[in-house]
Amino acid sequence: MIGGKTVLVLGGGIGGIVTASLLRKRLSRAHRVVLAERESQHVFSPSLLWLMVGARREREISRPLASMARHGIELVQGEVDEIDPVTRRAHVGGQNILADYIVVALGAELAPEIIPGLAEAGHNFYTLAGAQSLNRARAELRQGHLVVLVGGIPFKCPAAPYEAAMLLEADVRKRGVREAVTVDLYTPEPGPMPVAGPEVSARVRQLVESRGVRVHTEHVVSEVDPSGRLIRFKNGVTAPFDLLAYVPPHRAPAVVRASGLTGESGWVPVNRQTLETKFPGVFAIGDVTGIPLVTGKPLPKAGVFAHGEAEVVANNIVHAITGAGTPRSFEGHGACFIEIGDGRAGFGSGNFLAEPAPQVRLRQPGRLLHLGKVVYEKYWLYRWF
Repeated sequence: MIGGKTVLVLGGGIGGIVTASLLRKRLSRAHRVVLAERESQHVFSPSLLWLMVGARREREISRPLASMARHGIELVQGEVDEIDPVTRRAHVGGQNILADYIVVALGAELAPEIIPGLAEAGHNFYTLAGAQSLNRARAELRQGHLVVLVGGIPFKCPAAPYEAAMLLEADVRKRGVREAVTVDLYTPEPGPMPVAGPEVSARVRQLVESRGVRVHTEHVVSEVDPSGRLIRFKNGVTAPFDLLAYVPPHRAPAVVRASGLTGESGWVPVNRQTLETKFPGVFAIGDVTGIPLVTGKPLPKAGVFAHGEAEVVANNIVHAITGAGTPRSFEGHGACFIEIGDGRAGFGSGNFLAEPAPQVRLRQPGRLLHLGKVVYEKYWLYRWF
């Protein structure tokens, strides 16, 4: 239709789903909303922590992306293999798509191959397949060394490795083999969730260590020996393992790096209020972005921020196209549940863009907060699908 605009959303994760859905709801059918994604299923990634200990099944945490079509969203399934931000064109699944606006929501590329031996030695619980294989392996562990390893920083969902350690510890305790299993966590970070501030970091560490999990900070992995079941760190320390659960190194997707969108950090720099890149009409949201805070640390990569950024970008594109409403700014508010096992969870929340430092508080763990995370999981999948 003459005068109609095309908005292309690249990526069907949390940020992409929210962006496309809000755009389609608020724009008339004179305008196209196109969602490009290589996978056929959307997996609600926060629930992979439950899946890895047998508390969820795949069908409970995934939804077919084809269902987006019934809302009037054009779904193009295929690999995004080229992005030209100057002409606002992308090549997806064998076809060229020219857009008036592009929203890059492709997330972070998981790259375990950066660390020699890592992929062969352990289970990447940041993927569905890895969480499923970890679920099978943990059920067979009766004795030995259980290790949770952070392969590099930054990584998405800053609480996840600490939650994983506590959930896996609760699992071996529940199965009656805790005395025969040691649980260790190794991370290159100076402490858990350092961006949340020293007080929250110390409290999270205390929660983990109160379970008998040994936390080893400032340990940068150099390689893993799958046959010898040994992790080697750059500081000369070695660590044996019988079961290895790991967070892989993260980087911007190759297609994003090749497009000229990334900056010195290796991630996409954006206006932190509007999420627009240096290319007019091209926005980036979620894990693919690099947004520096006043402390010098980057805004955490987390679904809650991708969701909030998606709402701002969708609102502002609608305003630019129709003139309706008023422009919005991303304010940096974020929150996440922190699972500690045994049906209990804490809750961290605050303003990460606050000055002179992020203002974040952590609520005392309890069963009610765990129930809150369960309810939120069900609501999110129902709301957007």
